Amino acid sequence: MNKKLTESLENYLETIGMLIRKNKIARVKDISKELDVKNSSVNIALNVLADKGLIIHEKYGYVELTPEGQKIADDIQHKEDVLVQFFTKILGVDENVALKDACRMEHTISDETLAKLIFFIGKIGKKNTKKTNK
Repeated sequence: MNKKLTESLENYLETIGMLIRKNKIARVKDISKELDVKNSSVNIALNVLADKGLIIHEKYGYVELTPEGQKIADDIQHKEDVLVQFFTKILGVDENVALKDACRMEHTISDETLAKLIFFIGKIGKKNTKKTNK
């Protein structure tokens, strides 16, 4: 089974994960509202994600992430969090701009680049901590 996901499908997984964290449940209407798309578009995407084994969704019921779907959603969120932290804390980018940019970049950033960013943020954080402790 092909698990390759488009940016759009990744956004659905990320949104489902966020809604579950925030509201304990995810429903079609909530996903639709969050992504500003029609319910019919959500249902099409949910069918694809269910076929890939990433969600469980009974018609007119709640949407749940499978363990694999949860892992992918968590990975996407982690990438976004790292990018936002880099943009705001290191580069001084406005948080709203950083969120928009990170949302687009989280789908294409390589694991290698992400690891280097995490390392860089950690080094800069240690330098700043040393400066404030003097």
